Amino acid sequence: MDTSKMDDGSSSDSMEMEIMPGYMELTSRAYSVVFSAFMDCKDCGLELSIRTLLDHAYITWMEIFMLFLCTVMWTKVRKGLTVYFFEPFGQWCRIQPKDVSKMPESAWKLVFYTMSWSYSTYLLFFTSYSFFQNPPSVFYDWKSGMSVPTDIAIAYLIQGSFYGHSIYATVYMDEWRKDSLVMVVHHFITLALITFSYAFRYHNIGILVLFLHDINDIQLEFTKINVYFKTRGGKEYFINDVLSNMGAVSFSITWFWFRLYWFPLKVLWASCVTSIQSVPNIPFYFFFNMLLFALLLMNIYWFLFIVLFVAKVLTGQMKEVNDVREYDEDDLKERKDSSDEASAEGKHVQNGINKKQQ
Repeated sequence: MDTSKMDDGSSSDSMEMEIMPGYMELTSRAYSVVFSAFMDCKDCGLELSIRTLLDHAYITWMEIFMLFLCTVMWTKVRKGLTVYFFEPFGQWCRIQPKDVSKMPESAWKLVFYTMSWSYSTYLLFFTSYSFFQNPPSVFYDWKSGMSVPTDIAIAYLIQGSFYGHSIYATVYMDEWRKDSLVMVVHHFITLALITFSYAFRYHNIGILVLFLHDINDIQLEFTKINVYFKTRGGKEYFINDVLSNMGAVSFSITWFWFRLYWFPLKVLWASCVTSIQSVPNIPFYFFFNMLLFALLLMNIYWFLFIVLFVAKVLTGQMKEVNDVREYDEDDLKERKDSSDEASAEGKHVQNGINKKQQ
């Protein structure tokens, strides 16, 4: 289907919706289009990139200042909520001491991602935007330096500043995990995508990317919070155990559905194939698609952890849900030490008599 703009200047929204492709069609068409675009790029290089950046990137110093200001604001808000609400609430509920320090991280992320995903959902399903139903429409009527709708600009300011905060938080505030380095790389790539997509006015596809990713973070943090609240005051609570298991199952399913099915077949199809049909000389075509493919590879990387987690549960290697990602290093050490202590103590007990005390 020809997705180019109509000659009479009428809205492209009246055009026929394009059917979402399958994986094979995406792979073959994306390879064909990207390879053809690369071969047609006669003077690609640093000089052209700099010229394109200067000609098509539109971002003001005030917007940069607001991004930095909101980044600092998120950090201050999180610290305040942690000290004055999350930690006191965890202590009041008498969750385990080691979880009191971890719970605020999950609680903060749950609050933010619930808010951000709800707003993205509102934009995509309760306004006139049809980007989810018709992904190629993200590039209809694109113009260099076009104005960004206020509702989308607000979403970009919220998300861009949050990921700026998240880079700092992952290194200095969060529990360090085996995949934390990958998480830092993920935040840098996401911030680059948000910043450059805004500057080049690819904000429509950006909203779609954010919508497809934030829902999994809600489910992940919901699951972890219920894990922390399973043991309170030395008692096990069945409801939190059930909710954590439900959250883990839901997280696993939606990770594949949103990030490995809809993301490539909607976003990558639009960015790789239909974008160059709507805008033949679209700026920074290779750069943006490279970042989006890097995001897909990280989604696959984390999905391998999810598959491993499910396999351990099904084979009985893991009796309960603890974390659908890797454990942090301290937690692993604590579990090993606890296991060793229990084993050593068991050796001194025979017929109900503690041999060590005899």
